[in-house]
Amino acid sequence: MSTQYPGGFITKSPVAPTSTAASGIWTVDQALQYVKAGTWPQQPIYIEDVFSTYLYTGTGATLTITNGIDLSTKGGLWWGKGRSNPGNLGGHGLVDTVRGKGSMLQSNTTAAPFTTAGNEFVTSFNTNGVTIGNDNTFNRSGELTVGWTFAKQSKFFDVVTYTGTGASVNISHALGTTPGFLIIKKTSGTGNWPVFARDGTVSGKYTYSYFNSGNALNLTSGAASVNAPGENDGYITSTTFNPNSLSGSASVGNVNNINDSGATYIAYLFAHNAGGFPANGTGSTNGISCGSFTADGSGNATINLGYEPQWILLKRNDGLQAWVLSDNMRGLLASGSGVYLSPNSSGAEGSLGWPNITATGFTVTTLGSGSVYIYMAIRRGPMKTPTVGTSVFGINARTGTGVDVTVTGGQTDDVAVIKARSTGQAALWAARLTGTGYAQSDATSAIAAAGTTILQANPWDVMDGVKVGTTSAITNASAATYINYLAKRAPGFMDVVCYEGIDPSIEHNLGVTPEMYIVKSRSATGATGGRWSVYHTGYATATNFIALNSTNGITAGTIWGSGPTASVIGATGNTPVNDTGQTYIAYLFATLAGISKVGSYTGTGALQTVNCGFTAGARFILIKRTDSTGEWYTYDSTRGLSSGTDPYFLMNSSAAETTGTNYVDTDTTGFKVTAAAPADLNAVGGNYIFLAIA
Repeated sequence: MSTQYPGGFITKSPVAPTSTAASGIWTVDQALQYVKAGTWPQQPIYIEDVFSTYLYTGTGATLTITNGIDLSTKGGLWWGKGRSNPGNLGGHGLVDTVRGKGSMLQSNTTAAPFTTAGNEFVTSFNTNGVTIGNDNTFNRSGELTVGWTFAKQSKFFDVVTYTGTGASVNISHALGTTPGFLIIKKTSGTGNWPVFARDGTVSGKYTYSYFNSGNALNLTSGAASVNAPGENDGYITSTTFNPNSLSGSASVGNVNNINDSGATYIAYLFAHNAGGFPANGTGSTNGISCGSFTADGSGNATINLGYEPQWILLKRNDGLQAWVLSDNMRGLLASGSGVYLSPNSSGAEGSLGWPNITATGFTVTTLGSGSVYIYMAIRRGPMKTPTVGTSVFGINARTGTGVDVTVTGGQTDDVAVIKARSTGQAALWAARLTGTGYAQSDATSAIAAAGTTILQANPWDVMDGVKVGTTSAITNASAATYINYLAKRAPGFMDVVCYEGIDPSIEHNLGVTPEMYIVKSRSATGATGGRWSVYHTGYATATNFIALNSTNGITAGTIWGSGPTASVIGATGNTPVNDTGQTYIAYLFATLAGISKVGSYTGTGALQTVNCGFTAGARFILIKRTDSTGEWYTYDSTRGLSSGTDPYFLMNSSAAETTGTNYVDTDTTGFKVTAAAPADLNAVGGNYIFLAIA
């Protein structure tokens, strides 16, 4: 509602952006104070509002990319690259809102901008993405393509144009912080792409290179960035940069004439650890980081960003090596070989064994001993807490085809659980972090690298769902029936963590204390080392655990340490969840109002309703008895959750689903357990744990 006052309207908002009003509804006096001060609070900006990696197949015709980034209002950069073919014009294409949709630069060349009167590079910058034309650089018909979108945003990214003067001049920018990474390109003629990158080894200093070259960074006197420009020199500050000083021989040598009198230039500026993004809706945390690292004597390094990245750009500082650009949509993994592109090359996508991501940064291996690298990294999203269950969890019932197919969930997915309904196969669990890796929930073997009959070669290489293979009974046998659960990592709902034992502090990004987590070794085998250990607040103490692959009730065994917190999960060393030399994956869940419920109940032997706080009932339910033996019953609304129509399968078994029972039904607030349910679900005085998703 709104009330009219002289000079306009004051709207009472049902959401409290940063208001001090406890109710979240401002009084008229509070609103007037904000207006008078000119400091009306803004809705928070999350990383998913300003950055996107988008995968698509080129059409050769006008194509709209909907990624939620507002380029129309905010402005910014669209950067596209064909992944398997250099393209007619050489590969990478960069179009920004400042120069306009008909002008494209290519980071792998020194060429002047390619221009077109027909605007077929970009036909429009939209409030939720971009529409691209028929250009073969990033819209070749039938070609797999990636597009990275950067919106202009304080403490994240800015785009600036300027005209050279040949003399000292300060160029203003709106980054709101000292840039950590600065790329400049001449637009009135040919020229290199000078890059000024923050050097984390020398406070306040920058090294520089060329974005279009794989050569070593250009350093004067052979000293690592000692003579490079720094913010203390006044060359690069939180409000300006001086291209004349940056190109002067007194600092770093003649950097390709980035201030020629009368020439025009474009500058892309990226922030470094400037905050500006809310953590769990409040406060301020970093969305982008720039720096450098030195590999140890074995060529390895661990970089702690304080968050899990989704996009990493790397360049060797002290030797010849192409730029390496990886992202989690194309295959930035927790371990093993991922894929990369080189901004200085028109070449196709390649495979590389590094970088690998962690919950707090990334690692690199097998580099040159003592080699020095610069990097830029962007935080993984989403950062917003979801408000609708269907935005983070999808259910897909299908019939196998016997040919390659993508199983969709309705969102960009990070976890897939696939169960053959009519054949003897246990549920397959797979995660984006492990690429082709999978494990079946009744097995104690290590996580396997799927052959192309189970999952395709790059199974997560889609915007929605996961790609399954050809003829495997586990995922896609012709005419067999399957149920598929696809979930997206999101604050307060679910997270996935890959870690190595023995890790004294296993950090996560759930944003709240997890109430349930399932831990599976990726490397160990056997009844103990290879089991699926489950922590659940319905029973867990330092001496209790239960196994997803077993019917056993609570088992004594000190494995959870002091338990989880909002930043770490508990896992005692030298146990099946944190053993020296082994690798693990953990699936974390929490209760999120209206979306998920991690809970427990006591059996009554009679019909009872389990209130999960939902408004339209549970769509997925996993139940296990803990005080005695019992199966892991798995239900969902797609197969049916009503009287006489509630088929289930057992997560711990390879048995086909069971139909024709009336054990669990839906309820508006959650679900019901009926009087007909067996002791595994509703024995008088029995203890039960569950996970329900709306």
